[in-house]
Amino acid sequence: MNALWRPLGWLLALFLVALPVVAVVQGWIGAGHWPLRTLRVQGAERVDEARLREVVRPYAQRGFFAVDLDAVRAAVAALPWVEHAEVRKHWPDVLEVRIRERVPVARWGRDRLLSVGGQPFPVLPGLPLPPGLPALDGPDARAGEVLALYRQARTLLPGVRGVALDARGSWSVQLADGVQVVLGRDQPQARLARFAPLLPRLRAQPGARPLVRADLRYTNGFSLLWGAPAAPAPAARPASPLPAPVAALPHPRLQPQGRT
Repeated sequence: MNALWRPLGWLLALFLVALPVVAVVQGWIGAGHWPLRTLRVQGAERVDEARLREVVRPYAQRGFFAVDLDAVRAAVAALPWVEHAEVRKHWPDVLEVRIRERVPVARWGRDRLLSVGGQPFPVLPGLPLPPGLPALDGPDARAGEVLALYRQARTLLPGVRGVALDARGSWSVQLADGVQVVLGRDQPQARLARFAPLLPRLRAQPGARPLVRADLRYTNGFSLLWGAPAAPAPAARPASPLPAPVAALPHPRLQPQGRT
């Protein structure tokens, strides 16, 4: 009988020893004895720190031992402008959050931005943006392709203002002077590379009208749409001649009057 109860006694003893440890780790007890009092944030310039503290607080309330670092990291990474987050804890009461923010390289659609890695993210009101961001657009799933074509176009054409991929899968490039280059759905990189060396020569032709649109969706060529010729500058009106100077009249000579 004693041999039967002995293993049960050991199991009960192990359970009683392990239970407080599990309770502390799970946050059932001890959160008040080992609270996290300090949140240390690094790398947050555009991230709203008040919002960050609000997101972290429910996890930090579980205490030093029970805080779920992976859950904190996921919650912080979901905030706008956060590209990557690292979370650590330092004894006795410090939770440290290191953030790498997204770097905007373009506007995406109507109201979002595109990061260096090709990830769309929302614009936060009131935050200044880098000037001169290009305008890119397309399905979110193909944002990386749109960004890659923009980078190629920028090396081939001067003044690329935007790149768009429409719902039918057709590519187009917009230049700063208003010229639209339509690339179509097939081989947009190759078509752009063939056309780029010709654009300066087309613009340099004597008497050439302003180019409005170049359609490259042809196997052996392209079509061009030219705008109206620029109106000639109005001729300068001839200056009206100055009136001739009026001849000075002789001053009447005073005659001496005789005495009476």
